[in-house]
Amino acid sequence: MNCLSWNCRGLGQSRAVLELTDLVKKYAPSILFLMETRSKDHYLKNLCSKLHLENVFIESRINTRGGLALYWKEGIDLKVLDSTPTYIDAVVNPGMDDAWRFTGFYGNPITANREHSWALLKHLCLKMDLPWICVGDFNEITKAEEKKGGAHRPESQMKAFRDALDFCGFRDLGFVGLPFTWCNNQFDGEVTWIRLDRGVATSSWSQLFPTVCVHHIPGTLSDHCPLWLCSDDENVRFYKKSRPFRFEAMWLKDERCEGVIKKAWSDRTMGEPVDKLIRKVDACRSSLQTWSRTSFGNIR
Repeated sequence: MNCLSWNCRGLGQSRAVLELTDLVKKYAPSILFLMETRSKDHYLKNLCSKLHLENVFIESRINTRGGLALYWKEGIDLKVLDSTPTYIDAVVNPGMDDAWRFTGFYGNPITANREHSWALLKHLCLKMDLPWICVGDFNEITKAEEKKGGAHRPESQMKAFRDALDFCGFRDLGFVGLPFTWCNNQFDGEVTWIRLDRGVATSSWSQLFPTVCVHHIPGTLSDHCPLWLCSDDENVRFYKKSRPFRFEAMWLKDERCEGVIKKAWSDRTMGEPVDKLIRKVDACRSSLQTWSRTSFGNIR
């Protein structure tokens, strides 16, 4: 199980497509669910070759807003059953004993209309009985601790979301990483952080994939961070690609080390302060590793 879910807030910019292709290259998902694509259908179809994901199902944008897209690899037996501007509902391995259900979900961003989203979610629950995972931007939280800053979230609003999840038999899959998935980026005012994006699943799905974990991974262009859902085997494969980074004390004895760090740190990066810091640290790590290999051989 290897899936990426991201409210990308539009793919019209070349920088957004570059970030998406980098994410797909790095995490190699078998299934990719995108929300708020804000792009025309032919544009999204043409992305298949760049993403190396051979199949796509598109829920078209409305005017220049919204839009959902579900991509998947050639080797995945996936059949889309239904879609609306709120969700794309599909079955993996249809007709087989190990069939399971995947729903990419996008909760209505307008609070007054969110009850309609929960009604749709309950309607989906009644359509079939398969192991089921639902992932996406629900635009809601289940408890006050999932929000930091900004106006207080009414308990009745959170309860309506919890009731919908309970009706479907969903259990939150938890997460690894920072506790929030959305930020208003008002760093010169009141910053608000909320966990709007999540993965939820039925107990039967979790029995099929008992080691799946949801990772909150960094993004730069969208105010939502991507979600990476992977099982232990995919996680181990990903982190085996390189040895853990360790700063070597011997580097400090070489006068060139300071220059390597200064050059990497001074390179311009895009995004908000936290994202810039993460990218600069990654740049330093990469530069030091490259310099060490060329200067000292296999020592990192």
